[in-house]
Formats: sequence, structure tokens, C-alpha cells
Amino acid sequence: MQSSLKLIRAVQLLPKRLYGSSSGSLVNLTVDDKTGYATMELNRPPVNSLNLELLQSIDKSLDQLNENRTRGLILTSSSSSVFSAGLDIMEMYKPNVERAGQFWRTLQDVWMKLFGATYPTAAAINGHSPAGGCLLAMCCEYRVMLPKFTIGLNETRLGIVAPTWFQATMLNVLSRKEAERALTLGTMFTTEEALKNGLVDETAASKQEAIEKCVAFLDQFKKVSGEARAITKQALRAEPIRVLDENRDQDVDLFLFTIQQKKVQKGLEAYLEALKKKSG
Repeated sequence: MQSSLKLIRAVQLLPKRLYGSSSGSLVNLTVDDKTGYATMELNRPPVNSLNLELLQSIDKSLDQLNENRTRGLILTSSSSSVFSAGLDIMEMYKPNVERAGQFWRTLQDVWMKLFGATYPTAAAINGHSPAGGCLLAMCCEYRVMLPKFTIGLNETRLGIVAPTWFQATMLNVLSRKEAERALTLGTMFTTEEALKNGLVDETAASKQEAIEKCVAFLDQFKKVSGEARAITKQALRAEPIRVLDENRDQDVDLFLFTIQQKKVQKGLEAYLEALKKKSG
């Protein structure tokens, strides 16, 4: 209980401002002066693929939100068609081992901070959201998705096994039966399928409407004790975070071992070639 209390900060109204957002910024972070809610907009064109630098920017932004005692977070994208395309394949293809290790550790940090955030979180999913993009969205407590897009952990389709903490995140959203099926098949859900299965909570016709619905979700906590809410959330999510925290080095070693396998490298190369043909 004491460790949980240390993570709880008093809630205060924040002035509207940008945290390090500028031309060329990988993350646009703003706080509304009326609500105290922050909006974090992923901004790495063209598809917000999660490379080391973008993950570092997200990680820094999450630290800033904690330091400034945000009342809530809305995660979205500056792209009109992609929320996040997931982990950047180039971080794993013919990798520099030192950089790859740093990349994976930063992803661990981002997941632990977002999944375990003391403040309420919501995602306005305004584009396709495979793999790592789906992971970020599922870390949030509420998800609103625009039509005609897809979302899911599709790792098995690429010959990759989703880490146990990816799996735990989906198990926090879907039933065990539904999560097992989705993870083993590498299912990419349409917006309608995601809503039906509970992977998203609402749909919206536009990004603005999605953000408004996220605000409505965050507003529900105005009359709830922030401390009690945060401790309850952390208790519910504590086990997956504890497991990763106690096995971080082994998790990094497993990632580095996996991406250096010839079969995996061939699979990544084939995927990159397919993307070149598609774009060409």
C-alpha cells in the first residue's frame, strides 16, 4: 500500500501548454487548461512506426505527465490513416545489438508507465493499429475507434511470438478464450469486429468525435477519489507489471536472441520486400 501511495500525486488543474512539441517533434503533447487532460499525438510520419527515438519521446512525455500531475491522458495520432503501424521493423532487421537492446528496454519502460499509469487513460484510434500500435491502445482504459480500420496483435502472422506482457495486456481487455484465439491466429479486427468483441469500447465518425468521447470517459472520474481510483487500478494491473519488472534482463536477452535467428531475419526481409512492392 505504501508503494502505491508514493505513486499517487495530488490532482491540480494544468494550464494549456506544449511539452517539448515543436516542428519535427515525434510527439505532440498538449494539456487543456479547462479539463486538465493531456493529449499525446504520435507524430512520426508516415505510419508512426515505433523506433527507438519515438519510444524515447513517448517515455519522456509520460514522465512529464507524471511530474505535472495530469488529470487524464488521451492517446491519438497525427496521421489520418494510421494510429501506429507497430514496432519499426528496421530496429530488428540486421540489428545493431546494443541499439536493439536499448530499443527493447525503452519499449518495456513505455509499457510499464502507460499500462500502470495512476491517471485515467483513453485512446482515440484514428487509423490502423497493428501489433505495437494495438499494444499502446490496449494499455489505455478506454478505446474509441474510427470506421474502416483494423487493430490487433498480428505477430504470429509474421512468424513472431508476442511477448508474455503483450499477451497479458490483451488478456486485460478480452476474455481468455477470445484473447487466445486472437493471439494464436494473429487476428486483425475491423472496427466493427473490435467493437463486437470488446477490443474497443466505442466508435466515432471522426477524430474530433473520438476525442470528445474519450473526454466524456475521463469526465466520469471527476467525482471519484483520485487516490482510491489509482490504487484500485494499480492493484488490478500489478501482476503483469511485477512479472516483467522482475524479468526485464531475461526478456531483453530473449528478444535479442530471437531477432538474430536466421529464420526470423529471412521473415523480416521478406516482409520488407513485400512492403517495397506494395509501395511501388
